[in-house]
Amino acid sequence: MSGSFEARQIDLHGHRAIYRITGEGPPVVLIHGMINSSRHWAKVADRLAVGHTVIAPDLIGHGDSSTPRGDYSLGAHASSIRDLLTAIGFEKASIAGHSLGGGVAMQFFYQFPQRTERLMLISSGGLGREVSPMLRGAALPGAGIGLAMAANRLVLGALGLTSWLFDRVGSDIARQTDAIARALKPLSPPGARRAFLETLRSVIDIRGQKVSATDRLHLLETTPTLIVWGERDNTIPMVHGADAHRAVPHSRFETLPRAAHFPNLEDPEGLATVIADFLAETASAAVPDEDWGRLVENDSAERS
Repeated sequence: MSGSFEARQIDLHGHRAIYRITGEGPPVVLIHGMINSSRHWAKVADRLAVGHTVIAPDLIGHGDSSTPRGDYSLGAHASSIRDLLTAIGFEKASIAGHSLGGGVAMQFFYQFPQRTERLMLISSGGLGREVSPMLRGAALPGAGIGLAMAANRLVLGALGLTSWLFDRVGSDIARQTDAIARALKPLSPPGARRAFLETLRSVIDIRGQKVSATDRLHLLETTPTLIVWGERDNTIPMVHGADAHRAVPHSRFETLPRAAHFPNLEDPEGLATVIADFLAETASAAVPDEDWGRLVENDSAERS
């Protein structure tokens, strides 16, 4: 199956689900982070499409997918990806996720280990409590009013002008301002803001990340696992990735000096190279149901 990475549409449970697909070969799923969409994987997908079928969904409530009132938990997102893959004819895949998408990827593995051939976590959430103050603040009651004000056209225009001016003088503030504008722009529609807040509050509160996979990372002992982090990440600390690497048997940990929290945008070539090498150098290893039972039983025995 091949394609040009243009958006495609499918109805899942009565809701519009958008995804992009390109390349031919073993399937690789790329799950975006909060406020991002499948289009932010374009440069990475272009490289990986040489030898792989690359599938990048717009999570429900993100991008051009529907923004229904409903469940925006990690488990709901993981189930939607399972349904999408089934609908377009894929039983198993290597699963990659960035930021929130990393949490979705880990939840996909936990719910559907027999469908997960490899796991790739990129500046991933769900590996520790610490997260940027901006995201903690956005989880507060009443934050929706502030988001509505910040995402209007006048503010976005001012941010764009500020970014342009600082870029002209070579200031790093231009990159930071551009990142803020990029985050706010998709939140202009009310449905998108509601979906963002429901998704955010399902994983973050004022104290930080409230959903953690650290107590289940040992279940990845037979699943090839790659952990990638931008060395300039100020949103989720790189130490989360290093700690996860120590906890996951036989995992691989790579860092990208040029990237902050968005390696798929800040260093897509470097990220694509790391992922492509990992895919080439590891064998797919989805966990059959009988082995999953053994892993869970061992976990229960060790904790009793």
